[in-house]
Amino acid sequence: MSDTADQVTITHHAQGQGGKYIAEVEGEVHQGTLEWEPRTNGSLEGAASDVRVATHTIVPDAIGGRGIAARLVERLVQDAREQGFKIVPQCSYVAAKFAKNPDWADLKA
Repeated sequence: MSDTADQVTITHHAQGQGGKYIAEVEGEVHQGTLEWEPRTNGSLEGAASDVRVATHTIVPDAIGGRGIAARLVERLVQDAREQGFKIVPQCSYVAAKFAKNPDWADLKA
């Protein structure tokens, strides 16, 4: 039996000023998602591009229990390290993952 992790593809899609990470599981119709939006700086100019607010992580029951949500958060963290942005873990799942991974503290806004 192959490792489920090898059968998951995560892609990032821009949506307006924010974005969505989508996890596709080979052979499944359902997808997991992690949505983010830029943190606004309070001005009329809009968003601060160096801070992303993780707003929702959703994995349907049909593909749950396979570590999909964790992989979505790990991809967000990987992108933060590579692209130099900080994360506001507004989503309760993302906040819980940050609490369990103290080595991510430098990425928390």
